[in-house]
Amino acid sequence: MPRVFVAGSFNVDHVWRVATLPSPGATLSGSYATGPGGKGFNQAVAARRAGADTRFVCALGLDAGAQLARALCDADGIDLHAATADAPTGTAGIYVDAQGRNCIVIGPGANAALDAEFVAHALAGVAAGDVVLAQLESPLDAVARALDAGRAAGATVLLNPAPANVAIDETMLVRADVLTPNETEFAALLLRHVGERIDADAVGNLDQQRLHALCRELLPHGSVVVTLGASGCFVSHADAEPRGDTATFYRVAAEPAQAIDTTGAGDAFNGALAASLAQRPERAFIEHVRFAGRFAARSTEQAGAALAMPHLVVE
Repeated sequence: MPRVFVAGSFNVDHVWRVATLPSPGATLSGSYATGPGGKGFNQAVAARRAGADTRFVCALGLDAGAQLARALCDADGIDLHAATADAPTGTAGIYVDAQGRNCIVIGPGANAALDAEFVAHALAGVAAGDVVLAQLESPLDAVARALDAGRAAGATVLLNPAPANVAIDETMLVRADVLTPNETEFAALLLRHVGERIDADAVGNLDQQRLHALCRELLPHGSVVVTLGASGCFVSHADAEPRGDTATFYRVAAEPAQAIDTTGAGDAFNGALAASLAQRPERAFIEHVRFAGRFAARSTEQAGAALAMPHLVVE
């Protein structure tokens, strides 16, 4: 059975729920909770709960956060390969407002110590038919090594270029078969690599032909999936690689949801997309995207990040 390999971050999240997001100088009253997160871990949990055998590769400290990561991976049946770092396990401070919007501050900690050679060793078993998924909360040489391992094995390689403030060069982009930015990340990539300045809030309103052209400038080969929150997503394929679709570009509407917390929605989408690609390779790409959208929508109906990931969606 094909597997999903996720290389990335684990954080202990500290979450404050407030009426409005804080502004400079503000002191607010809110409710507090803590739990597991990190883009890598969130996506690994999503992939596993969406039904895929999943290996998670990360770095952890020697602390309670690391014990939490190991216990949660055991509970979900995730195959954890964790390097041990002197730094504390990563942390994140998250504010969530009454509309479910959020802002996040990351303390990388052990995540910054994830080593490329460790990643290469942990991904030694990747094979054709598997899916390799990575983000940008880990050192870029480790991310590159994960993507290279996937490409060398003939696996499908997904790069979620998040967070948006991490600068990557074209050599990182070309490693990806599928690139999955949200609108903020897409705008940042366009400015950095295409020289096109577009406000992130305007991305979803662009003409589809124009949006497709920008995607093709950004990634001439492969596919780009721009996630647009409540507006769904936009898919753009290279002409020679439509991945079973009849159209080379199209919009997919968002799944209706009673959202209370969007913190992990993008990670839910990415993990579920990877799981669907691994488990149902015969399907057209649009079906994988729809599955991922449904999974992400359900994740927003629970508070939290990793623990809000739903179990397998029945289609």
